Amino acid sequence: MTAPADKDSAKPSNFLRQIIERDLEQGHYAQRRWAGQPGDAAAQQAGALDPARIRTRFPPEPNGYLHVGHAKSICLNFGLARDYGGVCHMRFDDTNPEKEEQEYVDGILDAVRWLGFGWEANGTSHLYQASDYFDFMYRAAEHLVTQGLAYVDEQTPEQMRANRGDFSKPGVDSPFRSRTPDENLARFRAMRDGQLADGAAVLRAKIDMASPNINLRDPALYRIKHAEHHATGTRWCIYPMYTFAHPIEDALENITHSICTLEFEDQRPFYDWLLDRLREGGLINTPQPRQYEFARLNLTYVVTSKRKLKQLVDEKHVSGWDDPRMPTVVGLRRRGYTPESLQLFAERIGVTKAHGWIDFSTLEIALRDDLDAKAGRAMAVIEPVRLVIDNWDAVMGEGHLEPCVAPVHPHHPERGQRALTFGKSLWIERGDFEETPPKGYNRLFPGNKVRLKYGYVVECTGCDKDASGQVTAVHAQLIPDTKSGTPGADSVKAKGVITWVGASDAVAAEVRLYDRLFSVPQPDTGERDFLEEINPASLSVAQAWVEPSLAQSAPDQKFQFERHGYFVADRKDHAPGRLVFNRTTGLKDSWGK
Repeated sequence: MTAPADKDSAKPSNFLRQIIERDLEQGHYAQRRWAGQPGDAAAQQAGALDPARIRTRFPPEPNGYLHVGHAKSICLNFGLARDYGGVCHMRFDDTNPEKEEQEYVDGILDAVRWLGFGWEANGTSHLYQASDYFDFMYRAAEHLVTQGLAYVDEQTPEQMRANRGDFSKPGVDSPFRSRTPDENLARFRAMRDGQLADGAAVLRAKIDMASPNINLRDPALYRIKHAEHHATGTRWCIYPMYTFAHPIEDALENITHSICTLEFEDQRPFYDWLLDRLREGGLINTPQPRQYEFARLNLTYVVTSKRKLKQLVDEKHVSGWDDPRMPTVVGLRRRGYTPESLQLFAERIGVTKAHGWIDFSTLEIALRDDLDAKAGRAMAVIEPVRLVIDNWDAVMGEGHLEPCVAPVHPHHPERGQRALTFGKSLWIERGDFEETPPKGYNRLFPGNKVRLKYGYVVECTGCDKDASGQVTAVHAQLIPDTKSGTPGADSVKAKGVITWVGASDAVAAEVRLYDRLFSVPQPDTGERDFLEEINPASLSVAQAWVEPSLAQSAPDQKFQFERHGYFVADRKDHAPGRLVFNRTTGLKDSWGK
């Protein structure tokens, strides 16, 4: 169990922190008894006081990979438990066997770990899944049936939908609603025993078909699915609905603060109704959990619907769930995002109950703020053209190569220096030369002097072109005794400074220039097919030259390519002899400019 945060590390307050602090001050959950949970009987004695001050949970469905919205929820739930001396449970909502896979389970656990959180406390693993409780859920459902609080409805799905009513008219009672508890119990057991086909019947709570809250109009509790479950196999052919399973899971795990997004706000009355009925029947502990809602993350230029993300993958609009353009945690990780940057982003955007949009640049700012102090520097030429120093042999000697050095990080001299080699032939960016420069252009053009960073000042003399007019080489004259770091470095003033890579020791690299996947701020509004909003320029690939220090770079190693932005060695494709770098983000936001 993590100790509460000290005063120096206190986080900005929000309504959830205020609720938790009030509950702790009042001792609302102080007398909770430990009920024991699957797999932890040896760690706690049933009936003892719960050792955790609070308990939260993160309950994803394993039907896809986590995205940036889940990352916010992870940081929130695990962070609150950490800061208040509690425990956050890692729980899989595996109630829908047809859409769930072990691949997604493994991917979710990896994402939570990578973000910096865990589910162990006091020697106990708090890793659970809804299927751990299927036996109890079935008993709870039978309890509701025997108490006249639930019934088996054998209307068709279309009939149930029509009889549910809408916001302007109440629902209509099912013709099966008046069955006796014994009749309902027999039919429910027939569902359990596989005697009814998929869709032939559902178990519904008996609440109020005229309720203004449509979620209380006899919601479904169980449905029939003759499908194999990745954890329980073929033992069950009926599966609980999430709205029924979720509050039971919370209660059995002694959750104190069940935090979810605002789309579940209308479900809270049923959450409370169900737990009240189970408490009255002596099936769960008191005090029971409470549900609290916060506004989900709406991030511009991003789609977070799992269904739509899966569509992007299945239809090969992206290379996979970990495509660096995807807002998934695995995609962001491959793009070069760090756990700390996502935690910083979650902290900065805060927690509210008001819907709103967060601009994508806010996420990129958090990333830059984290990477600035971490990422080593390097030079890369992404759109190369050769620069020839015509007087090099005369001034420096034929074939001479001049060693130059540059800091690995300008603010951390202890990290050492990089070795560069300056010679007659260099690679520079094609955009760093203009034969006829626009106003204010301070880079290479005939007659202009520039400094080659960490190297010498040169004066441009012209260029070579091919038959189509394409520049094939730029020519310049070396200004002697102007090497950076020497007494004569300031003897010649040059307004422009450009980056370069020596042709003698440059290393070839593939550079993937990723940009935002969608070209409009809100691609998921429904006004157009979201696929029509895909940015055609979201990926371009360049064959670049990089400085020799990058030859031994490791997958997932991050750099600032000077002048270009932040890049990461690709986690999957980067290897010695085949360098592959992904652009993470630019040095500043230039979207739409």
